[in-house]
Amino acid sequence: MDSMQPNTQDHPNQWYRKSAEQAMADLQTSTSGLAPEEAAARLLRVGTNALPAKAVDPVWLRFARHFNDVLIYILLAAAAATALMGHWTDTVVILSVAVINAAIGFFQENKAEKSLAALRGMLSSHAQVVRNGNKMKIDARELVPGDIVILRPGDKIPADVRLYEAHHLQVEESMLTGESMTVDKQVEVIDQEVLLADRLNLAFSGTSVSAGNAKGVVVETGVSTELGKINRMIATVDESRTPLLRQIDQMGKRIFQLIVGMMLVLFVIGFFLHDYPFGELLLSLISLAVAAVPEGLPAIVSMILSIGVQRMATNKAIIRKLPTVETLGAMSVICSDKTGTLTMNEMTVRSVLTADTSFNVEGQSYEPKGRITLAGGTAPINWADHPNLAAFIRAVDTCNDSSVQRDDSGRWGVVGGPTEGALKVLARKAELPAQEVKRLGKIPFDSSYKYMARRCDVGDENLIYLKGAPDVLLGMCEQQLGKDGIQPLDRDYWEREMGHIASQGLRMLAAAYRPVPGADSEIDHPDVQQGMIFLGIAGLMDPPRPEAIEAISMCRQAGIQVKMITGDHPDTAVAIAGMLGMGTDLRAMTGHELEAIDDSELKSRAMQYSVFARTSPEHKLRLVRALQANDQVVGMTGDGVNDAPALKQADVGIAMGIKGTEVTKEAADMVLTDDNFSTIAGAVREGRRVYDNLKKTVLFVLPTSMAQGLIIVIAILAGMVVPLSPLQVLWMNMATATTLSFGLAFEPGESGMMRRKPRDVHESILGGFTLWRVIFVGILLTAAAFSVDTWMLANNADTNHIRTMVLHTLVISQWAYLFNCRLQEEFSLNAAMLRNGALLAVTLALILLQCLVLYVPFMQSAFDTQPLPFSNWLVAIGIGALVFLAVELEKWVIRKWKARRGR
Repeated sequence: MDSMQPNTQDHPNQWYRKSAEQAMADLQTSTSGLAPEEAAARLLRVGTNALPAKAVDPVWLRFARHFNDVLIYILLAAAAATALMGHWTDTVVILSVAVINAAIGFFQENKAEKSLAALRGMLSSHAQVVRNGNKMKIDARELVPGDIVILRPGDKIPADVRLYEAHHLQVEESMLTGESMTVDKQVEVIDQEVLLADRLNLAFSGTSVSAGNAKGVVVETGVSTELGKINRMIATVDESRTPLLRQIDQMGKRIFQLIVGMMLVLFVIGFFLHDYPFGELLLSLISLAVAAVPEGLPAIVSMILSIGVQRMATNKAIIRKLPTVETLGAMSVICSDKTGTLTMNEMTVRSVLTADTSFNVEGQSYEPKGRITLAGGTAPINWADHPNLAAFIRAVDTCNDSSVQRDDSGRWGVVGGPTEGALKVLARKAELPAQEVKRLGKIPFDSSYKYMARRCDVGDENLIYLKGAPDVLLGMCEQQLGKDGIQPLDRDYWEREMGHIASQGLRMLAAAYRPVPGADSEIDHPDVQQGMIFLGIAGLMDPPRPEAIEAISMCRQAGIQVKMITGDHPDTAVAIAGMLGMGTDLRAMTGHELEAIDDSELKSRAMQYSVFARTSPEHKLRLVRALQANDQVVGMTGDGVNDAPALKQADVGIAMGIKGTEVTKEAADMVLTDDNFSTIAGAVREGRRVYDNLKKTVLFVLPTSMAQGLIIVIAILAGMVVPLSPLQVLWMNMATATTLSFGLAFEPGESGMMRRKPRDVHESILGGFTLWRVIFVGILLTAAAFSVDTWMLANNADTNHIRTMVLHTLVISQWAYLFNCRLQEEFSLNAAMLRNGALLAVTLALILLQCLVLYVPFMQSAFDTQPLPFSNWLVAIGIGALVFLAVELEKWVIRKWKARRGR
């Protein structure tokens, strides 16, 4: 065999549109399989049946990347300059600060890319094949196109396979298609283009056999499989920086430009106009660089995000990447899977239709608890008035292979298919008197004929019960059972009512029966083809989670759009969306419609539709990108491998912790341990609280950096001795600022937080108000420092004493300003302050740290400080109180100005 490339000119790579014989001919193979030599030759040409590994950067390189920040560059330059000047203590401390920041980033953020490794782990390790007519078990990596594989229950399918024999084959494909139900496979050609979920004559790599047996020819291996396509999509998705990190990067660049410009100007002024000695001037400029850099900010941000992570974990949301906490607060669109996230993932019978009456069934889960009432009524039915309903329930209960059980935790569940399980639950709810039933022969369900039949002895009668698709069973029946007995079949009635049931998004399952003369135990298809008596139709659905309805309402109130993206039928998806309160006049865009439009049109349509049905992995990825093109911050939920590319592309990828695959969890930013949409709404609330506190922290840290920079600039311009040394600046920035910021991290969320719209991610964290506050407070602190400096110079204090007092005054003033930052515009001292115990903790920690730097000898030596008398503490506290009152007065003026402007 010289070639194995398939002839796919008519339908390239669309194996489902080819007959099995044509596929084998194209692949130059047969049902006897390949010769071992040919298989080995093909393996050399096409490569192993495996997904490629992605190179992982070494640990040292990932650690080094955390130094790639313009603010850290300034610190490293300052360290190099102090080393050249022989100030080794300064060098060691500055370098330590840089290393500490890098370590926090390295250990707190998970940068390792594990998604592709998890995907590779989903491939089957072995395969049962036929080669040269002999069955053998081989390593699945050695499979090649043209191999014949044998599939049995429990097998993980090792490659993409075109089936040519299938005996009651059911495959679990939800990890690829998003469909919650097992798929019944067949072997016939599908002579039209269909989506992945409808390619019933193909079996896909990574999915698993739930029931039945099959044989097929391998058509794609490794990277060419559907799983391989998803692998490629994940590999090509670039992780984006979160809004906050982008803003902090931008802020860092601006600070860098400002510092470099100021240092050049001050060097010229100090050296040429004031005749500063070069070494002293250089040390002052290093002090300026260290002072103006808010080097504690990265550590503070990581700390606040970590606290948010811990709080979310207690509320069943596990955050895998720290910046996700902040992004949650900016999320403007949530794209959610339907099954299990918005719904219970438990099929439930909601209604039963008989020949003359419609019934409602209460209950939301597999727990066999709920009344059966007349449609529109509330009272339980009188079973004596509805013998045909009782007959329907006995039929679906007897013609059934599932069971309902309660586990050790008290949770009810189903053993068997979810649809059959729902019918068992219906029978338990009915509480009909027990009958003696002896089950005999059975025709198992198969998608080719769409029904299941059971022959049984019920008391003295020999009956055949039939259950399956309503349209199929109606063709087998000429009569129906009414409450007054057997009647001629009214097909128009049933078809009209079926349309009504379908419009509610319910799946339908019908039942029929007929008495059989004699006592034969066998049953075959001719026994059910005619003469059956139609009993009724059950309407089933996976009901919405009650808490999801409340959560969606909360999201809409907060200005967040919720979009359902599902592999389910459009009618079902729209009906569920209506029950969830996702809007009025809902329509679904299908995968076919989505494929027919280009990206520019999809950008518009993506904002118009709330429901997307029959979607594939490519569709989900395109939808996320289209929403992001509309400047939306997108959250995407998912549980299957098919969701992984979209989860990675989304600003917040949200995986299901219970039913989610490892691939999905590794690609996601957040994992829900309860698979519940309401947990997302709670996480958004926490994300908004965290962002508010981050903004308060920036508002707290930057004025101090500005004040320190101004102090040095003014001192150089005036030809004075700089009132702070580089190490004292570092102490204030790292030890005290970081400690005090901890108090803001625990601030509770402000009232009305979930009634405001998502913030504009393009709006700078240093907006007009923030910039004004930074300048105002920076000038206040600078004035406080020079007031102390002037007062102590007048009292003939030495340089180290003056610097110690300036440092202490700035630290105390910063502590006072901490309370101003609790609320941006309101008066800060309120009852809510008492709920934040961290404020007391940081106050005590600050006192301890200041005592260490002022009164412990080795700290005095390292930071050039002197012990201060109690009177100096009183002076510093008094100045801090003045700073607090000045900021509160500024808040009052702004409130009044805004109130007049509003009127």
